[in-house]
Amino acid sequence: MRTRLAAVLGLLAIVWLTLVAGAGTAQAAEGDGPSINVQLNDTSQGDSPVPGVTISVLDDSGQEIGEAVTDEQGQASVEVPGGGTYTTRIDTDTLPEGTTLRNPEDVENQVQNFGFDQTVQFPIGPDTRERTSKWDQAVQLAFSGLKFGLIIALAALGLSMIFGTTGLTNFAHGELVTLGALIAYAFNRGIPLPDIPLIGFDGHFSLIAAGILTVAVMAGFGWLQDAGFWRPLRNRGTGNIALMIVSIGLALALRYIFLYFFGGDTSSYTQYVSQTPFGIGPVLVAPKDVAIIVISVVVLILVSLALVRTRIGKAMRAVADNPPLAASSGINVATVIAVVFAGGTALAGLAGVLLGIDQQVDYQVGFRILLLVFTAVTLGGLGTVWGAMLGSLVVGLLVEMSTLVIPAELKYVGAFLALILILLVRPQGLLGRKERVG
Repeated sequence: MRTRLAAVLGLLAIVWLTLVAGAGTAQAAEGDGPSINVQLNDTSQGDSPVPGVTISVLDDSGQEIGEAVTDEQGQASVEVPGGGTYTTRIDTDTLPEGTTLRNPEDVENQVQNFGFDQTVQFPIGPDTRERTSKWDQAVQLAFSGLKFGLIIALAALGLSMIFGTTGLTNFAHGELVTLGALIAYAFNRGIPLPDIPLIGFDGHFSLIAAGILTVAVMAGFGWLQDAGFWRPLRNRGTGNIALMIVSIGLALALRYIFLYFFGGDTSSYTQYVSQTPFGIGPVLVAPKDVAIIVISVVVLILVSLALVRTRIGKAMRAVADNPPLAASSGINVATVIAVVFAGGTALAGLAGVLLGIDQQVDYQVGFRILLLVFTAVTLGGLGTVWGAMLGSLVVGLLVEMSTLVIPAELKYVGAFLALILILLVRPQGLLGRKERVG
């Protein structure tokens, strides 16, 4: 099938090249090669033509091929040798008095010519672009960084809880975030269940219901994950380094299972995809942004209170501080660790759902933020849940606000640089405790 498709595409390419070459040959035989045409109209005067403006055309080496002046209809034409890349340049000094380009910086326009005439336009008239000050951009990015940091905090909190109680550096945690996003997608898009006409259920859950079900499923998955996988390895005396390597293998296995069943495409939930933002001062806020922030803050507060006020929370902190001493005082360490895995996996699943709402869903949505989650946990202090939350907020703000000075493609670099600097000055992290080694 692939061979047949390749043959058809190759045949179409040959036909297209033949037609283009034939058109170029016919034009050459007539002595009239392809040309680059320019049309200038002033939108401030009802699209009236702009005459007397000098236009020049340069080849890809920067050599000028020809020059022309726009006529009474605002048109100019420069003949070019044939196919290739050409740069059309307008001489702004020849524009009539009181006439300016809509964007004064766009004095050149690059054209890829395929052997036929092409038209280039230089918009003339008032600048209608909306300009945003650096301050407004900074406020908007700070809001986005806060939202992103809270999502990271949910995943980082789960990772920190697991590390604090077991010492496991779980590189499969990013895949747990992805699994949460994919389970919510399956519930939201429809699962193969029979219709229930009496209650109107057709296999599709609303995104809110899908999110709640996902958190419950992920909690159960975390419990089973510990009981069937990590606990037997711990009981055999497997060291933390070996467990970390196992987690890397588990992460790779899960990632490609997701790719096999979900595919490599990017998809979205059926709700809350496109929303009209409203303004709060200089900040544009979509309703789903408010929901993400509120849900994240509420969950983080509830988990923090549970760790401080409840018996299971105090048992978790006891196991994290000294497992043998906790066991000797009557705490069932295995049960506590199982609860930690269930809670940490549920938090990762919730982070995946919110990340899918904020962005979109694909099989690598959790893997892309895994290093940021590790950065947040390390920055805040290994094993401290409050440090993980603080580190996440710092990472989120640094990632988003760094785009004020660096390209968006490099925005994750700022967080890693901050991590290096913090560890050089304070190796235990922002809220970590100093420990004696040796």
